[in-house]
Amino acid sequence: MKVLRALVTGFALLSAASATAEEFPARQIRLIVPFPAGGPSDIIARVIGQRISEVIKQPVIIDNRGGQGGVLGIEVLAKAVPDGYTIALASAGALAISPTMEKVAYNPLKDLEAVTLVAKVPEMLVVATNVPARNMAELVALAKAKPGSLNFASTGPGSLPHLAGELLKLSAKIDIVHVPYRGAAPAMNDMLGQQVQMVFLDLPVLLPQIKSGGLRAIAIGALERAPTATDVPTTTEVGLPDVQAENWYGLVAPAGTPPAIVAKLNQVALEAMHDPAVKEKLAVQGAELIGDTPEHFHAFIESESARWAKVIKDAGVPTEK
Repeated sequence: MKVLRALVTGFALLSAASATAEEFPARQIRLIVPFPAGGPSDIIARVIGQRISEVIKQPVIIDNRGGQGGVLGIEVLAKAVPDGYTIALASAGALAISPTMEKVAYNPLKDLEAVTLVAKVPEMLVVATNVPARNMAELVALAKAKPGSLNFASTGPGSLPHLAGELLKLSAKIDIVHVPYRGAAPAMNDMLGQQVQMVFLDLPVLLPQIKSGGLRAIAIGALERAPTATDVPTTTEVGLPDVQAENWYGLVAPAGTPPAIVAKLNQVALEAMHDPAVKEKLAVQGAELIGDTPEHFHAFIESESARWAKVIKDAGVPTEK
């Protein structure tokens, strides 16, 4: 078995070495999206991937590998040949939360190469229309007056909406009850049906219901107001500056990908992200394009991992580890 592993490793390194010898990229790139088609990460990947394809004059093929909150797709990436031809658009959950919450077959800081932070999508706190609170002060006062009587939905245990709710509990010192769902759609259905009282979700998911009056916006978990919801205050503005909850997406490659190829991937990704048409398409999705260096993105993953690990510990969230 050890001999076989050595041969596989040797083959991977040889393939990576030969990739640096050719003019990268010389063929199509597979971009793994660790979620089903149609979701926020898939939309971001397809918009960015299409523009990268135009820049490098090679196809960028989207490979949807959904499962386990984005973990399964990243496990596939971690085992791929580190030659730059297989990359992934990973999210906060798979890179900074799940490795703390559960047993995963990769270490995001050791088994992956950071390429660039692509985008941030803020989480917005909304309440059902039958909740007698129109702002954060009223919501906190209501929760304190009736401890344990208010529920907050999430897209599953350990998801970003779950931890955002736990962070709100810690920061506001309130007692609200977590109700996990299997994704955003069922959580939204019960919010609209007034079965649960509040939820943090990605801004684009909530905007149609806020505009129609089906849900009431309370605050956005970001440092600045969202261009698509300028009338909604930030958590800092309402007195809870520690409640920062933004989903984020970044490009990663398998560990061992040659630095020259990581640099090239970073270069073409940033070129794609600076395209006005790309910015316009993703702004509609509520996504703020970022773009940084591999070193900065690696440090960002490390800091986000530490931040959410502290929330998990302080809130007493059960883990599998």
